[in-house]
Amino acid sequence: MAGSNGTAVDVPFIYQQIFKVELDAGPSTKISVLMLISLFFFFVNCVMFFALRSKRVFHETPRYILFGHMLMNDSVLLLLTTVMYTMGTYYLQVTRAICTLLVFISYCTFRNAPLTLALMSLERYVAICFPLRHCNIATPKRTGIAIGIIWFLSSINIITDIIFVLIINPSLFVEVLFCTQEKLFLFKWQLDKTQGFDVLYFVSVAVIIVFTYISIMITARSVSSDKDSAKKALKTVLLHLIQLGLCLTSFLYATINKAIYTVSDSSSLFINLRYLNFLILLMLPRCLSPLIYGMRDEAVWPLFKYYFCYRSGKIRPYVNVH
Repeated sequence: MAGSNGTAVDVPFIYQQIFKVELDAGPSTKISVLMLISLFFFFVNCVMFFALRSKRVFHETPRYILFGHMLMNDSVLLLLTTVMYTMGTYYLQVTRAICTLLVFISYCTFRNAPLTLALMSLERYVAICFPLRHCNIATPKRTGIAIGIIWFLSSINIITDIIFVLIINPSLFVEVLFCTQEKLFLFKWQLDKTQGFDVLYFVSVAVIIVFTYISIMITARSVSSDKDSAKKALKTVLLHLIQLGLCLTSFLYATINKAIYTVSDSSSLFINLRYLNFLILLMLPRCLSPLIYGMRDEAVWPLFKYYFCYRSGKIRPYVNVH
């Protein structure tokens, strides 16, 4: 390390160490499997999104608007994560400008997931705890504004890093490099800032989901007129808590990669373990989260099966959003 002035040169970035390994004999097979999994679940998400777009009632119901946003967000993240992993496997280099665009989209979509879960939990909280005001509070327009706020909150950190690079040295954007988020960092404090934002995001989302779960549980026990709806909302928020846990495992990916790199005695072992780590911690949560939510929804799931089976006459779609 040259000097100790606190620049990015001093930062032991995980990806700068991890991806500089020799390709093993079968990277093409692994990438092919990743591509097939990614494309299959992307297709599943697209069918589910098309099912949401097929009925007008879904366009006007806040929780389905949020679900549609989650589908689009996770689909983009799924494809982009696969592309960036492929670039890492073959050590493909791009200009910093292209890398910045890829990192910006992946960063925002990655942080959007827990924030969307928090918003979906709050919508269920309002629906159960304030049923008479739900139609006035949770409107399609306000839901759209809330989604815009989510994107603002998820992007504010990475935007400051991009602006900082533009101010310090704009010519860096024409540099050809191996693409990771850490390449946007010029100083170690930027890495610390990003980690601080991540902790803040997840603690805030966890508090919101736990709060809504407890509030709905109390309401479900106190009311007698609509206990079924309260119980369904309770199960939905509990599902959001499980989905948050899946999101949290994704944040452990880089840490576990670093641990694997430390303990692996050969590049071949490291590549295989990194591949499994990627499948389990990054791919699996993004594939399962929208699917699980869609499967338990009595309105979306029949429509999904109807379109997934190419409008088979054996399946009759039924829509009931209440």
